Amino acid sequence: MIRRIDLRGAEAPVDYRAAVPRAEFDVEAATHAVIPIIEAVRERGVEAILEFSERFDGVVQDDIRVDPATARAALADLDPEIRAGLEESIRRLRITCAAELEQDAVSELGPGARVTHRKVPVDRVGLYVPGGLAPLVSSVLMNVVPAQTAGVPSIALASPPQREFGGGIHPTILAACALLEVEEIYAVGGAQAIAMFAYGTGPCRRVDLVTGPGNIYVVTAKRLLKGQVGIDSEAGPTEIAVLADDTADASFIAADLISQAEHDPLAAAVLVTTSERLADDVDAELDKQISLTKHVERIRTSLTGEQSGIVFVDDLEQGLEVINAYAAEHLEIQTVDAAAWAARVRNAGAIFVGAHAPVSLGDYCAGSNHVLPTGGCACHSSGLSVRAFTKSIHVVDYTREALAAVADHVVTLAEAEDLPGHGAAVRVRFADGSAG
Repeated sequence: MIRRIDLRGAEAPVDYRAAVPRAEFDVEAATHAVIPIIEAVRERGVEAILEFSERFDGVVQDDIRVDPATARAALADLDPEIRAGLEESIRRLRITCAAELEQDAVSELGPGARVTHRKVPVDRVGLYVPGGLAPLVSSVLMNVVPAQTAGVPSIALASPPQREFGGGIHPTILAACALLEVEEIYAVGGAQAIAMFAYGTGPCRRVDLVTGPGNIYVVTAKRLLKGQVGIDSEAGPTEIAVLADDTADASFIAADLISQAEHDPLAAAVLVTTSERLADDVDAELDKQISLTKHVERIRTSLTGEQSGIVFVDDLEQGLEVINAYAAEHLEIQTVDAAAWAARVRNAGAIFVGAHAPVSLGDYCAGSNHVLPTGGCACHSSGLSVRAFTKSIHVVDYTREALAAVADHVVTLAEAEDLPGHGAAVRVRFADGSAG
């Protein structure tokens, strides 16, 4: 059912990134629809948001803010097994986030000359949690835990209102908010939520940074409002790539491809392999396993789309070139010496090593973050982490003597750039002629 692309015998140089296509995710095409939404929220505030909730989500709201007591009640009613799963995921994520915290770095450049590289948390963040095709409660954890670990003092969270829950947010998402003690929650979805965060609307004060995945309208709003507010990334449809040889288990690979395909009809599932036998076995397993799943139509659309395929390569060296060019959001390595091959991967959002590290582990309980770069952006960008919620400040602390030691260099370089005022700002400090 999944198409095949044969790169065996390809003569160098080959543009492997172009050889493995992705789903079209045209942010520019959505711009004409998103600009009026952003402008309406900026000009008319909550009134506009309520109109969009009725138009896009089919709900009538009296207020966009969720009472924290509602979230606490949702937590009280939460299935104990779901709560246990959330608590374990939070515990593991807190450990990895704590390990990412960077300490201030102090450089002593000479007597009395010191520069401190200081890490400071962002003052206020807006976290977006999708709720369209699925209530992504795990995205609450993946956004909130690193922000809290970074020390962000003010956190607001938004998720789309649900008709099924009377215009409120999905109870499991609310329960996760209560579990993490997030009390500023808004039942607002789509581009209007990003505009609310960026401009400060009604009860929601303006934020400094917006993070979290979303549909094409959310992504477009983030692009258009970047500069007005900081953003983490422009995440597109989810994707999985698997590098496998003939030692891999076809049933595992098929299950992993399906696990990502059920996210979205535009989700990409790519198997890069040296083995035709494995490809045939994976095809057979897909046919067998898909019939047993809940979201059959969504999965079939994803796996038969142009963004998905089985790619044949001559050997794992060529396979490594292909996956580095593809720069997948999620990359699984199911080969002999999987850890050694994984160590040579340069471009991936997250790497899952061996037969017992499926992507779904990373979605929930691995301790890693599942908000990752898509669309090939892993060649230059990283997934969400504590670092996304901090910023660096250089603190320059020089004594008079330390400045004197480099004064001539500063003046010389300022004159080389034809900026004499820069040099004068140094000379004035030694007007008595006592420099050096």
